[in-house]
Amino acid sequence: MTSPAPEEVTVDVAGKVVLITGAARGIGAEVATRLAREGARVALVGLEADQLHQVAEACGGRAWEADVTDWQALETAVANVVDHYGGIDVVVANAGVAATGFIRSMDTKAFERVIEVNLLGVWRTVRACLPHLIASRGYCLVVSSLAAIVHIPGNAAYSAAKAGCEAFADSLRAEVRHLGVDVGTAYFSWIATDMVNSADEHPVFGPLRTGMPGLAAKKYPVAAVGKAVVKGITRRARAVHVPGWVGALKLVRALTPRIVERQAATLVPTADREMAANDLSGLVGPGGTAARKD
Repeated sequence: MTSPAPEEVTVDVAGKVVLITGAARGIGAEVATRLAREGARVALVGLEADQLHQVAEACGGRAWEADVTDWQALETAVANVVDHYGGIDVVVANAGVAATGFIRSMDTKAFERVIEVNLLGVWRTVRACLPHLIASRGYCLVVSSLAAIVHIPGNAAYSAAKAGCEAFADSLRAEVRHLGVDVGTAYFSWIATDMVNSADEHPVFGPLRTGMPGLAAKKYPVAAVGKAVVKGITRRARAVHVPGWVGALKLVRALTPRIVERQAATLVPTADREMAANDLSGLVGPGGTAARKD
């Protein structure tokens, strides 16, 4: 007779303090709204102050404006969250921006801003919140991406940053487990956010993305991510995948560079020339505009 499978332990988020970065729109706003419905006390941190406060008001949370690449602003926001709520139980390090462009002609400030926000912003968020997560024996979810696994042309900065987030979360998980803190990594494919929708409007990158084969080009609703993230938080999950096939793709990631190269061979040369000739690179979407530092 086989032993029954152990019951999955879940955590009730009601009353938990959840800090979410990049919460003014898209995934961050969706997650905040869903968690608030479950009784969580949400702390929204990000740029676009008016939008951020609207989301907070709609879900009964509180908002603190801060750039995740600014140590002082971020540490002040975290301290204010703790002063207001008394601690932090969950952190969702979600803030991110994207930029279009090929490496040889990429706007250098845009490339480096993606790394600053998407990778260094995650490191700073986690570092600032970690003492409070240790105190609460809490949970940290680092938002990576399918881009950490599949590295397509025109997306080098985003892929590099998100691969760094994955590696960072893996190291963090091993470092803080003995302190009672669990760490998860979220991997999302293309999600119908303002960021992705704006990238699709780009005259060069848009056709490249939408011309990808099969499921690789499909966009998924923000609601699917919100649902998966809330479920991941309640399970203190090691990984969250949207859609589910992203998890399977991780098992064969060694094959993906050659597949991408084969697909790119017919598409990239013309696109590369057009990008180089017309100065079309830069940060995309409202979030990119808010994060831009001229």
